[in-house]
Amino acid sequence: MKALNQYLGQRDWMGNVPMKLLAGPVLILMILSMMILPLPPFTLDLLFTFNIALAVMVLLVSMFTQKPLDFAAFPAVLLFTTLLRLSLNVASTRVILMEGHQGGDAAGKVIEAFGEFLVGGNFAVGLVVFLILVIINFMVITKGAGRIAEVGARFMLDAMPGKQMAIDADLNAGLIGEDDARQRRSDVAQEADFYGSMDGASKFVRGDAMAGLVIMVVNVIGGLLIGMLQHDMAFGNAARTYTLMTIGDGLVAQIPALVISTAAGVTVSRVTTDQDVGQQMISQLFVNPQVMILAAAVMGLLGLVPGMPNLVFLIFTGLLGGLAWWLLREKERRLVEEEVATEPAPSTEAPEASWEDVQLVDTLGLEVGHRLIPLVDARQQGELLGRIKSVRKKFAQEVGFLPPVVHIRDNLELGANTYLLTLKGAEIGRAEAFPGQWLAIDPGQVTGELKGAMTQDPAFGLPAVWVDTSQREHAQVYGYTVVDASTVVATHLNHLLHRHAAEMLGRSEVQKLLDKLSEEQQGLVEDVVPKAISLTVLQRLLQNLLEEEVSIRDMRTILDTLAEHAPHQQDPNELTAQVRIALGRGITQQWFAGREELKVIGLESQLEQILTQAMNGNGALEPGLAETLMTQAEQALERHEASGEPPVLVVQHGLRALLSRFLRRRLRHLVVMSQAEIPDDRTLRVTTLLGGR
Repeated sequence: MKALNQYLGQRDWMGNVPMKLLAGPVLILMILSMMILPLPPFTLDLLFTFNIALAVMVLLVSMFTQKPLDFAAFPAVLLFTTLLRLSLNVASTRVILMEGHQGGDAAGKVIEAFGEFLVGGNFAVGLVVFLILVIINFMVITKGAGRIAEVGARFMLDAMPGKQMAIDADLNAGLIGEDDARQRRSDVAQEADFYGSMDGASKFVRGDAMAGLVIMVVNVIGGLLIGMLQHDMAFGNAARTYTLMTIGDGLVAQIPALVISTAAGVTVSRVTTDQDVGQQMISQLFVNPQVMILAAAVMGLLGLVPGMPNLVFLIFTGLLGGLAWWLLREKERRLVEEEVATEPAPSTEAPEASWEDVQLVDTLGLEVGHRLIPLVDARQQGELLGRIKSVRKKFAQEVGFLPPVVHIRDNLELGANTYLLTLKGAEIGRAEAFPGQWLAIDPGQVTGELKGAMTQDPAFGLPAVWVDTSQREHAQVYGYTVVDASTVVATHLNHLLHRHAAEMLGRSEVQKLLDKLSEEQQGLVEDVVPKAISLTVLQRLLQNLLEEEVSIRDMRTILDTLAEHAPHQQDPNELTAQVRIALGRGITQQWFAGREELKVIGLESQLEQILTQAMNGNGALEPGLAETLMTQAEQALERHEASGEPPVLVVQHGLRALLSRFLRRRLRHLVVMSQAEIPDDRTLRVTTLLGGR
């Protein structure tokens, strides 16, 4: 109560509260008042007219929306319009039974018009029309819309885990940011809520149709009794008067109900695209000239049959034939325009060679087959260009420097669906993608099988299958991670960027990092480069870090460490070891985020002694020892990863560089850390022994 008084004291309800906040309460009060208070005929006319206008507005809004969430308030609108119609029925019933003996306009001009004009004053015809409208609304439109909403809600709930995994996969791949992921998760939840609400709200419409029948029977019987017993009316006169007003009342309520039910069917039966329902129908029904020609032929044959309404059929034959001719002309015109646009320029005499003909090798390149061109063509709204930009931005935020621009070109020598990723002109990755299809990736816990082209996820090598759009929701229900062709290529690119980060870091990138740090720490940069070490040594050191997937974002700590050790040591490998110790907390956080206890792989004591002796000797491993060490490392890593722990091997500081260079030749995802890199406040526990039994 105190909070309410404080709120009232701070705001003037009539002056500052937006009127839209009062719309809901005012509507509820109006509905309740109509059920309780008697209304004059003119007010009923206004409210019935408002009900019809509201129904038409709802139908038009549902037609122009492009996806169901654009009209997320529809379930609540459906409830309020149903309650409004029932309240009007109650109010009109009160007036009909109380004032019906005075004549047909006793309940208002709207009811009289629907009872007299629309059905010609014939209550038998009006009764049949009313029953037909109720049957259409109850058994056709409402039943179908309710079934679609029920199935849609079920499939939406079943597909939510798969959609959430797809959002997480896009987020991890850098294709979307945190805000986009949060918005997409919210959209998934809202879509499930919408279909669930529509499933329940459709029951209101079915109940409304049943209530219309009951109200009609009550009004007719009640009117006859009241007219004959209270107002001494003849049976025929009472039947005509009260039945016509009841039918007018029923029609004026059922027609808006039918319109609202149609809007519900349109909303839940649409397929989500960037077009509204009208655009979808026109763009898909009237686009094929062959269809128009065949339809015109059928209409023409029917028009020639004796006894048929020949003129009507021949009119439609002419219309369909004219439409087919226009579609053919438009198709030819588009083909001519495309040919003109693709015609090569007139050949001229070849110019002399110049330095402009010298083409330098692109640092990063993407070559695509001809069927993948729409993915990278901005004129065709290709999504891959935007996703590549997001990948580069995500990489820069995580790794610490901006990767080169990806130069994209088509390559007719590649397969139609093949793409090729190059680094400095050399191939680093090749795979296939199928636009219009979806890659269903098996994360290891799927519950069903899919029909499609079996393959592997190009980024991580997981088993996968290319499926059509019709199987997308089934794949999500089964637990697959489902991504489109653009996401496949972008994820593959992101994976290769991290793997080859060291090769992309050149002198210009290192200089730009120093320039950026100089804006805040100019003195530190000048003390280290070039006074303590050269730019070349710093570049080699940063490349050493990137080769083992260590971020170089913390350039301040890196230069602070070099300022301390570089005057006495110029070997990049030794300096790298000191920098890794300084960055130890960040490296530990990278692999053990959110874990209180660090469960790692350790070396068996005897193997550790052998390796130490080899280090103190010539620094090389004997072939037999090397093969045994690699085999045991693969086995230990497999056991360790089976328990769900990060693939981290912790060894003595002196052994780290040797083991990292040797083991990561075959086990690229293995991380080798030294004990000196683990912060003192973290608990280290060896759960798997390398070299143990």
